[in-house]
Amino acid sequence: MSITYISVEEAVRLVKSGDHIHWPCVSGAPEHLIEALVQRADCENGERRAENRERRVENGEPLRDVTISHFYTEGYADYVLPKYKGIFQLDSFFVGGNVREATQSGRADYIPCSLSETPRMIKTGAVGCDVVFLMVSEPDQEGYVSLGTSVDYMPEAIERARCVIAQVNSYVPYTYGDSRIHVSKISAFVRHDKPLNEAAPSSLTDTDIAIGRHCAALIPDGATLQIGIGNIPTAVLSQLGGHKNLGVHSEMFSDSVIPLVENGVINGSCKHTDPGKLTAMFLKGSQRLYDFVDRNPDVLMKDVGYTNNPAVIASNPKVVALNSAIQIDLAGQVCSDSMGTRIFSGSGGQLDFILGATYSEGGVPIIAMPSITGKGVSKIVPTLTSGAGVVTPRTLVQWVVTEQGAVNLYGLSLRQRAKALISIAHPSVRDNLYSIMNQQL
Repeated sequence: MSITYISVEEAVRLVKSGDHIHWPCVSGAPEHLIEALVQRADCENGERRAENRERRVENGEPLRDVTISHFYTEGYADYVLPKYKGIFQLDSFFVGGNVREATQSGRADYIPCSLSETPRMIKTGAVGCDVVFLMVSEPDQEGYVSLGTSVDYMPEAIERARCVIAQVNSYVPYTYGDSRIHVSKISAFVRHDKPLNEAAPSSLTDTDIAIGRHCAALIPDGATLQIGIGNIPTAVLSQLGGHKNLGVHSEMFSDSVIPLVENGVINGSCKHTDPGKLTAMFLKGSQRLYDFVDRNPDVLMKDVGYTNNPAVIASNPKVVALNSAIQIDLAGQVCSDSMGTRIFSGSGGQLDFILGATYSEGGVPIIAMPSITGKGVSKIVPTLTSGAGVVTPRTLVQWVVTEQGAVNLYGLSLRQRAKALISIAHPSVRDNLYSIMNQQL
């Protein structure tokens, strides 16, 4: 199906002062549109004034007070630079490394939420939505483009926005599910072909592998997996070659699932909801992953309000929810979004999946982390750092895993769970933790 393209400069002129813009995460972020928006701000607010005088006159008043929201992104994020104060304001739902310094310094901000709530925030108007930037595949014969690797909360945002601008990119894989958007929903199209950003697999440490083994031992055959980002999920998947009939219902998945699919370990045969499908909201990986999902009918890309809905998660049996933490205190409270008062990342979908696994028949909620940081600081602590956010309350924490072992806090008293956690703390801090426990409890 043919569509009409306009220039990227024309496209970003559709954004008005005071607008609230949303775009997808990770490799789905339409950087061509984002860069053009920032360049427009440069042109209209004084930079390169002489050579852009005609354009500034054409555009009228300079762009001001534009709010931006998105999940975790990587790469280009110049809109948070100090010089754009008063022009762009980032209020993100999750804080990535590219905007962390800006958020911690106060130039950007964070909206605390479980990711499952974001579509409802848009629908109810709790978070504004005027413009959506997308990166999409080539249109098919039925007039649908695909969001490819990142669905996020975009279906709801598209319904609410005044203007939807899409960058058509031939490198975007065509995926099925909520990722398919009819071209009639899109206000303007820009053409820009560029390979998607890739995430190369990192090398696993001995600690990662030990954690992976402990977690794998908790995963039953027929389980439905929630897989996060990072070395620990990769390490866990690397230990599952002997398992049978696993499934995936997750926020995301990466290259590490492909060998398990090819070997028949992951086949989704025991899932009650979306049987046989790899269900996710976004993808992060290499070109191998993008090729794997392209027009793959076994991959189902869904809105985050579905993937992270605890009731949907719990509808599958034996859900294994694998999440991590910055700190866990001796009572079992989990902080995974901040270092004291400084936001480091976000709540993400941790609580969504912990709840889903808790109420899944035979479910296994897991918090997995190294016992100690690379700087030698224990991640199991007497009390959370002052100001730290409790993402998962102690009432919901069950399995906790470090390289030192795995313990189940379910049904344990405060003193019992403190002893259990100390048993998997780093040996260098156990005596001190016991001493503090005896003073506190």
